[in-house]
Amino acid sequence: MMSLPPSKPMGPIPPYFEARSGMLHIGGHSADDLVQRAGGSPAFVYDFGVLRHKIAAVRAALPRLVGISYAVKANPFAPLVQQIAPLVDAMDVASAAELAGALGAGMGEISYAGPGKRDADVQAALSAGAIINLESEGEAQRVLALAQHLGRRPRLAVRINPDFGVKGSGLQMAGGPQPFGVDAARVPALVKSLLTEGVEWQGFHLFAGAQCLHAAALIDMYAAAFALCGELADAIGVPPQTITLGAGFGVPYAAGEQALDLAPIGWALGQMLGARPQMLRDSIIRLEMGRYLVAECGVYLTRVIDRKFSHGRLFLVVDGGLHHQLAAAGLFGSVVRRNFPIAIASRFDGVAAETATVVGCLCTPLDRLADQVRLPHADRGDLVAVFLAGAYGATASPSAFLGHGPAAELLVGAS
Repeated sequence: MMSLPPSKPMGPIPPYFEARSGMLHIGGHSADDLVQRAGGSPAFVYDFGVLRHKIAAVRAALPRLVGISYAVKANPFAPLVQQIAPLVDAMDVASAAELAGALGAGMGEISYAGPGKRDADVQAALSAGAIINLESEGEAQRVLALAQHLGRRPRLAVRINPDFGVKGSGLQMAGGPQPFGVDAARVPALVKSLLTEGVEWQGFHLFAGAQCLHAAALIDMYAAAFALCGELADAIGVPPQTITLGAGFGVPYAAGEQALDLAPIGWALGQMLGARPQMLRDSIIRLEMGRYLVAECGVYLTRVIDRKFSHGRLFLVVDGGLHHQLAAAGLFGSVVRRNFPIAIASRFDGVAAETATVVGCLCTPLDRLADQVRLPHADRGDLVAVFLAGAYGATASPSAFLGHGPAAELLVGAS
């Protein structure tokens, strides 16, 4: 048997997809048929059946008193948001456009976060009755002035920048100097000043980190967060109505990564709720999550348009690329580029027959979707599937770069 050239590992393909007659099927539909329905490649396909399963798994693992807030930034595709809305307790948005999407989906409880809220966006949030998570004292004064101008009583929460982060998380968003949130020591004074203004104070928002696959690290973060929220509430003298914590749940993108075990997290949260400080006894507790819910439901389908060799290495050139899948190209916060799970969709059950580098259609060496991975033989016209494409794909990538335009998006498996 001929040995294959040296290769690099790639992440695990999520266990929700199957081959029928050799072709990848997503939500029971042939990948080839889905691309035709989408109007051609490249295309993102989202299987709502996978997403429904993920939400159900989270509900089953977490204590009944812990709610779910969907972070729309992970995937704001309108048909997807429409289907998610009845299954979650709240949504978190980061712009007026995301706010409109959540409202259009019929979501009743919406919070608005982000360090650079424009006046027009704040006014839209105030008019919609959304909770505004304040990121600074200056923002607080601006929001109060806009609320007075509109004649609205604002619903306000304060995003806390704690002194701790999440150990082992892929994205740290707290601890030390940050553009996000108000330093914990300054929170009581800010909230007391807000209360004198007669606002409807909602409570705390704390998002310490994301993409963590270590249950113990997340449990430590939640314990520290509850303790800090209790101390701040005592200093303020008024209990928070709501505490929203960034879940930090990660998904395995790369080789060697293991799926997050939710069971110990749910058990630990149950213990924490039973022993939470008196000031927090009646507070509504929510975990904000996006990537964990939607990443695995998405597949990016792109077609091979050229097969070439250069200095003995095989390159599969596809009609998509980093302008749709910046994360798969390793350019969305990754320190070291690692291969996302990828497959030849039209030979999904095929045996690895060659080592190939999959590159996009853009005129830049950065446009690399997979680097020296083992794949079944692929010819011009074959479909390539990039998995874990449901989060931070279409809207987190530079679709206007070099003028190739956005990819189509398609939802399957919806009720």
